[in-house]
Amino acid sequence: MQAMKLSSFEVLTFDCYGTLIDWESGILRAVQRVLAAHGRELPPAEILERFARYESTIQTGPYRTYRDVLSRVVDEFGRDLGFAPSPEERASLPESIARWAPFDDTVPALRVLAARYRLAVISNVDDDLFAFSERRLGVEFDEVVTAQQVGGYKPAARNFELALERLGLPIDSILHVAQSLFHDIAPAKRLGFAAVHVNRVSPHGGSGATMPVNARPDLEVRDLETLAKMVLAEE
Repeated sequence: MQAMKLSSFEVLTFDCYGTLIDWESGILRAVQRVLAAHGRELPPAEILERFARYESTIQTGPYRTYRDVLSRVVDEFGRDLGFAPSPEERASLPESIARWAPFDDTVPALRVLAARYRLAVISNVDDDLFAFSERRLGVEFDEVVTAQQVGGYKPAARNFELALERLGLPIDSILHVAQSLFHDIAPAKRLGFAAVHVNRVSPHGGSGATMPVNARPDLEVRDLETLAKMVLAEE
């Protein structure tokens, strides 16, 4: 990876879930509760691997709201493990987003970064579901692009293109910051964005709740606190 001058960018665009919000913990709590109600149990790594596979498959079909995507993820767990989830169980995974918490470093780092950059979000989520998360993040974003607004999901190019159109800036003034190589880093690099991989290594092993893919970011950091410190060091 070549050296990057962080002060050369005007806008930071962020993925939300997995980058700012600890979605793996939220996913696991919700899915484990459903499985336990039907006498099923899987290792956390397998739950996350299945989640990634189910979610990706559903999202590549006709557009559905993220609330519907997550309900169908619960259906897939039931289909593969031999049980029929109730309507309440189907709804429990999307409804749990309201309780998903930011990583400990997220809010302090965003406040540091907001003093230097315009901030935006490009997220595979519905508007109303992101509103729950936005209240927890402690900053005001200049732009928010959701899958609902686009009518499709990353890694599709259109999500990034809409953000670029709304920001109204040259692509080389925007730095995309994300945890998922699959959803974010690979497509962002294909489109010509500079990209930072926030490599929040899953404590459960493997690629966590995202599909594995090879992608080469311009910079890799272990968390947002590290990125914020690098920005401050350039001042």
